[in-house]
Amino acid sequence: MRGELQKSRLDRETLKFVKGIGEARAGLLAKELDLRTLRDLLYYFPFRHIDRSHFYSISELSGTEMPAVQIRGWFRRFVTEGEGAKKRLTALFTDGRSAMEVTWFAGITGVLRRLNTEQEYVIFGKPTNYRGTWQMAHPEIEAYDPVKPAEGLRGIYSLTDTMRKRGFSQLVMQKIMASLLANPAMEDLQEALPAEMLQRLRLMPLREAIVNIHTPADVRSLQLATERLKFEELFYLELNILRFARRRSMQTPGRILGRIGEKFNTFYSDVLPFSLTDAQKRVLREIRDDVRRGRQMNRLLQGDVGSGKTLVAFMSMLMAVDNGLQAALMAPTEILARQHGQSLKEWGDAIGVNVRVLTGSTRTRERREIHAGLLDGSVDILVGTHALIEDAVEFKDLGLVVIDEQHRFGVAQRARMWAKAQVPPHVLVMTATPIPRTLAMTVYGDLEVSVIDQLPPGRKPIDTWLRYDDNRMEVDRHIMRELDAGRQAYIVYPLIHENEKLSLKSLEEGLERVRQVFGSKHRIAFVHGQMKPDEKAHQMDLFVSGQARIMVATTVIEVGVNVPNASVMVIENAERFGLSQLHQLRGRVGRGADKSYCILMSKRNIGTDTRKRLSIMTETTDGFLVSEADMKLRGPGDMEGTMQSGLAFNLRVASLTKDGQILERARAEAIRLLDNPAAVPPADAAILNRELTRRFARSVDWSQIS
Repeated sequence: MRGELQKSRLDRETLKFVKGIGEARAGLLAKELDLRTLRDLLYYFPFRHIDRSHFYSISELSGTEMPAVQIRGWFRRFVTEGEGAKKRLTALFTDGRSAMEVTWFAGITGVLRRLNTEQEYVIFGKPTNYRGTWQMAHPEIEAYDPVKPAEGLRGIYSLTDTMRKRGFSQLVMQKIMASLLANPAMEDLQEALPAEMLQRLRLMPLREAIVNIHTPADVRSLQLATERLKFEELFYLELNILRFARRRSMQTPGRILGRIGEKFNTFYSDVLPFSLTDAQKRVLREIRDDVRRGRQMNRLLQGDVGSGKTLVAFMSMLMAVDNGLQAALMAPTEILARQHGQSLKEWGDAIGVNVRVLTGSTRTRERREIHAGLLDGSVDILVGTHALIEDAVEFKDLGLVVIDEQHRFGVAQRARMWAKAQVPPHVLVMTATPIPRTLAMTVYGDLEVSVIDQLPPGRKPIDTWLRYDDNRMEVDRHIMRELDAGRQAYIVYPLIHENEKLSLKSLEEGLERVRQVFGSKHRIAFVHGQMKPDEKAHQMDLFVSGQARIMVATTVIEVGVNVPNASVMVIENAERFGLSQLHQLRGRVGRGADKSYCILMSKRNIGTDTRKRLSIMTETTDGFLVSEADMKLRGPGDMEGTMQSGLAFNLRVASLTKDGQILERARAEAIRLLDNPAAVPPADAAILNRELTRRFARSVDWSQIS
């Protein structure tokens, strides 16, 4: 199979032999874009397309934001200004009726040598309006040819600054792509999907799709090409994930937790101060089914802030304890670990379950006690940070591991945790960043997905307000009313120290102001990430105990702080935070019986997208809606960079967040094939194996550890 791949000219031939590239440009493409073979370049798709069939006149330019456009006209004069690094060339360009400025900051000598005032040109670029004058910097320029037919759609490719400075323009890239598409090696491009699938799903053939994504015949052809390539990419991603998931499910044994015992039943019947929600009960049933079937559980638990994930995790750990095993909960920060430890210890003490907390700041004497208790089995549940994966931490019999906020832990770190068990432990992963189910199953690899989609009864919705700096006195009065009524408040800043470049309010500056306004009547605590653990814990204790009424903090309190009496969350410079982070911070209030408020403070002069993002926060408290909006506005970020199961993938054309319907269809096709492998014809199996090998042969198989 690998021999087949090596025979392909697309995989074997280097780019220097493509017309228009040569040795120097091949080196540049390799260094800047990691493009080395013909196939690499062929699959380097445009990130957008522009229509070159229409010529704009300068008088048609309007508004503050214009797309890239092309204009016919003449240069009337060239003026060079400045010296050295500040040198620039400005030209006056006219279409015969109106004029605009064209500017260059590099390559000035070449521009002056190439252009003149006699020739009619076509310039293409993004115009900007500065003080009423339209300008264009470093446009693409070519001589106007009245005989040449009008161009249609043209691909726009991502280029680095280094490439642009060395003359690698969009026009150069487009000519190279046209040359590649005409290369005889294109005959080696083999169809990547089975013929039956292409016909049934009405997908464009691969060669036609490749041609039409680089040089579309028309808009419809571009749409069909894009859809086909997105499906192909997502189909093989899902097929790869699912085949590893099924292999792990079949091969990885798990401890059989066969009974629900005294600890679980006593806690459920006598200790719980309130009834579980239907969603919590459903998730516990799913976990119960997993842990008694003799296979390792790998389950993702999604739930909004305040939905009761920690309680479900504790009751899951009681299943292990009732079967004579130990359990562990690993959290990403010391604050969160201690917060979990406090809740679990309170519950555990009530039913005779020994819960201990181990973090980097745990004293040596206490650490020795914990190590001994883990080895002799007297410690039932261990809660901690990365300290849990230290070699010195050994368990007598570890049966279940809970990972909170899994994306903050590296795969190799989790692997060290699994190695501490005689048999691979059951795994429950928790996240408060809700994402759509199919996306979750892709991002988190082979994990089954459970969702807590109900809030506990009695929770009141949080009012979220957007306020500006000139509303400061109104906000102060509201905070004071809540404090005077016996409640507490958070005030969160994005930075610890003042940074003039970003002109954000720092915690230091903010703390001083808060002391001036509220300090005469109310005690103030403060925490940030650079404090020593002991001091941080002391300040947190002041707030948790109610001695301090205001907590001034950075985003270190984003997760893990549970103070039911806190009713106000003020977020300074809210425009600097992402939606998911704002939602996490908002979740620190609304945890008690009182009405709660989240106040987003922003400067009044903010961009349209920023205002839209902040407005979403004021319109909904549903974490799934917030997360969906966040991914649409910002993109999925790291989720599309590395799968949490450890199988790296880079998406060239598809988006996990924007192409949900194609992702669903791709996953369904992958499941259909894996459910009935005997029905796959040998020719189709050869195609599937060839493509999986080509795409994932170098992936690391971390599937054994979730």
